[in-house]
Formats: sequence, structure tokens, C-alpha cells
Amino acid sequence: MKINIKRLNDNFHMEASNEDGNTIQMDSSPEIGGEGKGMRPMQLLLAAVGGCSAIDVVLILKKQKQVIETFEIEVEGEREKIGEYSLFRDICLHFKFTGKVDLDKAERAVKLSVDKYCSVSKTLEPTAKITYKVTVN
Repeated sequence: MKINIKRLNDNFHMEASNEDGNTIQMDSSPEIGGEGKGMRPMQLLLAAVGGCSAIDVVLILKKQKQVIETFEIEVEGEREKIGEYSLFRDICLHFKFTGKVDLDKAERAVKLSVDKYCSVSKTLEPTAKITYKVTVN
């Protein structure tokens, strides 16, 4: 796996690209000179845990023949300052489904993802408590 990051202006606006040519914009906060032209790296980390888990959950529910009409995850993270840096200590994922989705199956799929399959949540697990809730319709 390889990511290339290219600076786009004289400040902190950057573009990351992967080997397939997909890109994402990054920037820093205005407080330190950023311009809000992209997501901040710690926001990307929350997006990564949500995206990784979303893929797992959709795969599991498709195998169970569940019909997902809409699906979104709201991810909230609380950070703790330690010296010069801050770590995520609490991350909560709220999985929201509409469609013909059985609540028990959705909850089991989410539990399997967060506890077993999602590589991003497993990476964050040593420093962050990861919790979740599931809403159907």
C-alpha cells in the first residue's frame, strides 16, 4: 500500500492519492494557518474507522439478504491532550439504516465489524474505547 501526498498551496492544503489514482483533500485548521479546503488528518482517521466498518457491515448484511435502502454512520471522537499531541480516547459510531433490515442482524453485523473485522478499529483499539449504536428505520 502506498499513498502520495502533494502540497497544493503555500500553506497546508494537500492532496493525498493512492495507487489507483483516487484522491482526497487535506488541510489544517484556520487557527494554525489552514484554509479549510480539506479534511484534517484526525478527521480522516474518524472517517477511516467509519468507512472500514461500513464495508464490513454492508458485506455481512448483503450475505444475509437484507435490503438496505439508505445507510449512514455518524462518527464522533473525543480526544485527550498528552503533551504535544492528542489521542482519541472515545469513539462512538452510530449506524443508521432504512429498508428491510432486521435490527438483530444489523446489530450482529456491527458487533462483528467493530470487534473482529475492521482493521482501523483494531488499530485504534489500544488507545481508544470504541462504542456503537444501531438504528433501523
